Amino acid sequence: MALSHFDERRGVIKCKTSFGSWWQTVGEVHIAINIPKETRSKDVKIVVSPKHLKCTVLNKVLLEGELFETVRGDDFVWTIEENDDKSKDICLVLSKASYEKSDRVCWESLMTGHNFHPDLMTFSEMRKQIDLELFQIENPGMDFSRAKLSKSYDKVPMYPGNSSNGFIQQNVETESEMDGQPRNFEDSSDNL
Repeated sequence: MALSHFDERRGVIKCKTSFGSWWQTVGEVHIAINIPKETRSKDVKIVVSPKHLKCTVLNKVLLEGELFETVRGDDFVWTIEENDDKSKDICLVLSKASYEKSDRVCWESLMTGHNFHPDLMTFSEMRKQIDLELFQIENPGMDFSRAKLSKSYDKVPMYPGNSSNGFIQQNVETESEMDGQPRNFEDSSDNL
């Protein structure tokens, strides 16, 4: 993907869970799983298929289930990272199988049948982040990392009473890197 670390410049919107946290970009899902301090890489077993994930540490299953959407089962990477407080996490990165021009770019949950979906405010921020990243991909000469959307995300499919996908007219304002002049982008597409 021809994207220069949009999430690093803009920051990530994390969904806190019982196992740690997860967040997403247009093309990837990142999962941070809390593990015991004494864990070494030989103690970890991670199995990923297109719709299923299983993470076992020290012969104990920490996370298992059907993924919300399809990933490339053979295209993932994981590391063990030490946090500032000396705790450890497994940091797992999964590649989304299909994200280009899909209306399901932003996952509503990490897995089906689990309580790993973000609250309404977090999900709204995730969708804004994904939309800005899509704008960045479509307009590589511009920097959308500081842009703000004035888009309403009041209808979220996973919450009761919301039957539409919630994508309505939006405006994005940013500055052109070439001349520093403000630009206004409008999109009323239902395909973001």
